[in-house]
Amino acid sequence: MKVLEVLEALSAVAGKYFAVWVILISVIAFIFPEPFLGLGGFITILLGVVMFGMGLTLKAVDFKIIITKPLPVIIGVCAQFIIMPSVAFLLAKLMNLPAELAAGLVLLGCVPGGTASNVMVYLAKGNVPLSIAMTSVSTLLAPIMTPLLLLLLAGQWMPVDFFDMFKSIVQVILLPIVLGLAIKRFFPVAVEKSLTVLPLISVAAIITIVSAVVSGNAASIAASGFLIFTAVMLHNGFGLLFGYLAAKVLGLDEVNRRAISIEVGMQNSGLGVALATAHFGPLAALPSVLAAAWHNISGPILATYWSKKHAGDSIEEPRVHPVETKL
Repeated sequence: MKVLEVLEALSAVAGKYFAVWVILISVIAFIFPEPFLGLGGFITILLGVVMFGMGLTLKAVDFKIIITKPLPVIIGVCAQFIIMPSVAFLLAKLMNLPAELAAGLVLLGCVPGGTASNVMVYLAKGNVPLSIAMTSVSTLLAPIMTPLLLLLLAGQWMPVDFFDMFKSIVQVILLPIVLGLAIKRFFPVAVEKSLTVLPLISVAAIITIVSAVVSGNAASIAASGFLIFTAVMLHNGFGLLFGYLAAKVLGLDEVNRRAISIEVGMQNSGLGVALATAHFGPLAALPSVLAAAWHNISGPILATYWSKKHAGDSIEEPRVHPVETKL
């Protein structure tokens, strides 16, 4: 078997069982933290690698729906940046979370949608082009929306430097995506051959990030892990529910409701980890670490449920990113 075929096979397994790898590495890093303590300095670079992979996969067709049918995209993106930050803020208040954990939960709510949602929407018989457009638009808006929302909602717990966080998101998200787009533009053949290996690289990057944060916060996890995991589960659940209800109230059909529900409920937890570690402290990254695992459990459960129920219109095959099962 050729090396590329081996890597493709490993990549398929890595993507399919991503939630298992996240849980497994979390347990190992929690019990044996010492080997992973030196990885914290690579978090930003690793997330940049993942976003570079997203840039390699983006196509002009991903943005076509914004021009042809802009209303569902506008509704979905507004719901993303209203529902998730608001729910996170209220949960942090009601559950009386410690300052760093509260700020970390709000940060999780303020980051853009994660690309795992694209596959989940397809499996749920939702509107895949809408899902991809929402992921792309919310990611491009993140340098402004994420620090602005954090300044408004999380400033009471931790100091928020808008411009410093803006710069971080541009460096970690936008520049790698632009670089990926440029590489794809000038070397399309080479990029096309490498796409099947991207899930393996993405999974390796994310589980390394998770291991670094868990190992550095083993004591804190032991003290408050159940509390914050409950908060993450509630945050995700309310996001899925309110995203669906918002689309329903505003008159969208079932396929669009499913897409917006999953897009709103699933966050870019990798970005949350990177920003929390850099700007708030390692403990604030814990909500995003737990979300990396939980979102990839709740998403497939909901998608499987919806897959058995008729959604109305037929859904086209997804043109999804190879990094989607990760964030």
